[in-house]
Amino acid sequence: MAAEYGGIAPDPVVAVSALEIVSQSPDATVAIGEALAQHLRNGDVVLLHGDLGAGKTTLAKGIASALGIGDVVSSPSFSLVNEYQTGPAAAVTHLYHLDLYRLRGEADLASIGFDDFVAPADGVALVEWPERAATALPDRFLLIEIETVDSDIRRVRFVPVPDDDTWTGRIESLRTRLDAHGE
Repeated sequence: MAAEYGGIAPDPVVAVSALEIVSQSPDATVAIGEALAQHLRNGDVVLLHGDLGAGKTTLAKGIASALGIGDVVSSPSFSLVNEYQTGPAAAVTHLYHLDLYRLRGEADLASIGFDDFVAPADGVALVEWPERAATALPDRFLLIEIETVDSDIRRVRFVPVPDDDTWTGRIESLRTRLDAHGE
């Protein structure tokens, strides 16, 4: 497991592959999630970090939509984990959407099987409020920081950890895709 995360993101200046974009609306945030979904693979762990109302679940809805999930995707604040079967054309099999906001400690992580969810051989794990699992995070993940700039405007920063070949090509492809679509 990775060293403490504590809610502090890796420095994007250090992460060569980091990508930062500005979303002008909730619909644009959904579109960013849809674009990201095309670059996800079974085994990926995506950490969604941001304040309440920043757009973490909105981004998750875009990811789920592009993965062919027809269910209504909502924040699993009360259930803690929502599991979805993806559509037949998706590159991943399952989407595990975790919301750690209500957790109070390491014992709570164990009670939901957190270690299994962040090692998803058969899908992708999306984790909201990852700072609640500071010492239990995997060594490899894509951190997505969402920062509120204005009422509908968000700054979305993608930071691969570690910044190596696992994400370099996918981040660059995502950058190209978003640039082509004006996101």
